[in-house]
Amino acid sequence: MDALIDILYALATDYTLRTVALGSAILGLVSGALGTYAVLRGQSLIGDAISHAALPGIALAFLLTGSRLTLVLLLGALAAGWLATLAIMAVTQTSRITFDSALGLALSVFFGVGLMLLTYIQQTAGAQQAGLDTFLFGQAATLVTDDVWTMAGLGAVALLGMALCWKEFKLLSFDPAFARSLGLPVRMLDTLLMTLLVLAIVIGLQTVGVVLMSAMLVAPAAAARQWTDRLGVMVALSMAFGVAAGVCGALISSLVANLPTGPTIVLCVSAIVAVSLTLAPRRGLLWRYLRDRRTRVRPPVAVPADENGRP
Repeated sequence: MDALIDILYALATDYTLRTVALGSAILGLVSGALGTYAVLRGQSLIGDAISHAALPGIALAFLLTGSRLTLVLLLGALAAGWLATLAIMAVTQTSRITFDSALGLALSVFFGVGLMLLTYIQQTAGAQQAGLDTFLFGQAATLVTDDVWTMAGLGAVALLGMALCWKEFKLLSFDPAFARSLGLPVRMLDTLLMTLLVLAIVIGLQTVGVVLMSAMLVAPAAAARQWTDRLGVMVALSMAFGVAAGVCGALISSLVANLPTGPTIVLCVSAIVAVSLTLAPRRGLLWRYLRDRRTRVRPPVAVPADENGRP
């Protein structure tokens, strides 16, 4: 009890811890909600591709504006991620290249361009580029109040868009052919959903970086999927798991010296996935073990014989 009081007191009084915890919670909330659709549609790797593709947008935003404001850099990341999404959709719709191959192409090409631009900036901009490399692996400790407000604003837009198109996205995720037969603009809805996913991804780049952001998009939804078959419950659980992982990761990293926040958050959400895979009813490994054990020890049912002695 005393430990809990100490943690709450630290959250209320420590500016850095409070800021990092709030930013991480917003990241978990938004990525958990939108990641549900990526998991249900079998597009889990989209987070990895878009997060890597956002890197050249960050570099170009700095080159064009000379500003290191979080909003400016995230808008650049959003534009690059959106272009990568459009490129992936165009390649898969106009060629025989599969979706996962298109993801790999977009990831490698955009990330390679981003690394080239970062190298150029480091050689020419000098001290002005300080902080741009934090988007590679994330550095949650650099979050300030303005960054949290920016993340909250962009996250609210993503969640509002998801709420307004809830029925359409649900139909698109489970039965796109039926949605097309109803006359819904499936391609436009697909583009809108991918745009919201890009928005959910870019707000977490400063916290966990382009390398680990895909875990925040996939892991909470994968854990939530083990507990329910209903979309609404899955989204709520995924958001709760994402917030819990973000806050716990921020708290643990503050208690251990030199422990990075981003990887700690990913480890926390991975632990949630492990518990869900093990203990979730009907789908958990423990549940399956107990069910199989009951089946093995159940005595055979006697079959009555006919007058000739045959069963």
